[in-house]
Amino acid sequence: MRLRLVPENTSWDFFNHARLWLGISALLVIVSMGSFATLGLNFGIDFRGGTTIRTESTQAVDIGSYRGALDGLGLGDVSIVKVNDPTFRADQHVAMIRIQAQDGQESVSGDVIESARTALAQVASGIKFVSVESVGPKVSGELITTAATAVALAIAAVLFYIWLRFEWQFAMGAVAALVHDVLLTIGVFAAVQIKFDLAIIAALLTIVGYSLNDTVVVFDRVRENLIKYKSKDLKEVLNLSINETLSRTFMTSATTLLALIALFVLGGDVIRGFVFAMIWGVVVGTYSSIFVASSILLRLGVKRDWSKPVDTTGNQFGDVDA
Repeated sequence: MRLRLVPENTSWDFFNHARLWLGISALLVIVSMGSFATLGLNFGIDFRGGTTIRTESTQAVDIGSYRGALDGLGLGDVSIVKVNDPTFRADQHVAMIRIQAQDGQESVSGDVIESARTALAQVASGIKFVSVESVGPKVSGELITTAATAVALAIAAVLFYIWLRFEWQFAMGAVAALVHDVLLTIGVFAAVQIKFDLAIIAALLTIVGYSLNDTVVVFDRVRENLIKYKSKDLKEVLNLSINETLSRTFMTSATTLLALIALFVLGGDVIRGFVFAMIWGVVVGTYSSIFVASSILLRLGVKRDWSKPVDTTGNQFGDVDA
């Protein structure tokens, strides 16, 4: 017996409450923008600026001990990552420590670095600071601009691609779904104040790709059914197409979520923000592909001029639907 997340043949009406779904989405987008405007994002070191310290010790790196030693210094956002490299000696243990820039300073001062060295020496005797590199606020500001540009260009590329592959109505529906997903993800990060860094930008771009994939699958079936059922109402065609792809959509989302939830629980603090963004993105991406993109397409309509006779001259397969 095969596992099915949805019945084999469904005939659910996804547009019976289309205005309600669009209203809920619009409300969530407004709340997300309000959260961003009032609370702002909890930017990580990538966007705030700070100092990266590469440490080396003969003792194994214990991230918990390192973090405990630095917590008492009141340094704010501190990221600690163990570095593994097959070329390292057996007694060579390396870690990367990133400390956010302190208020009113271009980078972490020498006194703070010395305090960090003293604190870490208590949990890892003989620890060395092999290199110390700083990122100032100007560079961080450029990273914010570059990240925003990357997301905007990705959405613009999607608009152009869908426009060429389908029609402009399909493109508007797909882009509306993508903007919806990105804004809701930014909004939830502003609301819960999870650290927002370059890894989250990577997650946003991944969410754009995932949501687009779901939307294109539905739209591809819509286009096929528009040709197959020339006399059916657009609403009926959309419902039929979504029902036909529903099993695939839910199975893909469920298996993706299983892997992401395992990473969220077992992956540790380093990737937790990225994984949280991906989990949220898969959920809202699946929702928007069904309720937002298709509802926008229904509102805009699709040109369906079937009144012209099909020219079958010189083609024995001319009367066969593509």
